Amino acid sequence: MTSPESDDIQHAEPRGDRAHFLQVFLSQRSQMEALVNRRVGCRATAADLVQDLFLRFWRRPLVQVEELSTYLLRCAGNIAIDHLRSEGTRVRANEGLMAEPALSVGSEPQAALEAGNDLRHVEAALRALPERTRQIFLLNRIHGRKYAEIAKAMGLSQSAVEKHMMRALEACKASLREPDARTPGKAQ
Repeated sequence: MTSPESDDIQHAEPRGDRAHFLQVFLSQRSQMEALVNRRVGCRATAADLVQDLFLRFWRRPLVQVEELSTYLLRCAGNIAIDHLRSEGTRVRANEGLMAEPALSVGSEPQAALEAGNDLRHVEAALRALPERTRQIFLLNRIHGRKYAEIAKAMGLSQSAVEKHMMRALEACKASLREPDARTPGKAQ
């Protein structure tokens, strides 16, 4: 993200500037979220990133720029790019960790069939979970949120989030242990 300490910025005096900043930020929030959403493809992530942007500005000394609304939109675009870069790095790292040894040609169709069956069973197990447990699982495993972040966002203790995750993971494991979960081609 472009640093708010660049040359075109001067530190502001602490008069009514916080109120002005808050007013401009709130008036631009929906535009910033729309811009970030277009780049990252997820409204919830966009809202989180814009909220993070607000906190970054709120915690540091106020700055004076010529056109605050334009500056905020530029920063929102930059924070979306930073997010995409970090997600790309995370995906590449996960792909490197999950690289499997090459399968023999004869076993590829069977392995694909088994993987598809496993996926269907895990999806069914996730759909059967209580809504809150499923939401916590998806926030952690799909959106990469940490337990503490989820706990704060949902108004829960971190221990409660951990318990929900244990239930979700156990349900996924159990769905793969069931005898019919490993039998390819079996009707559901």
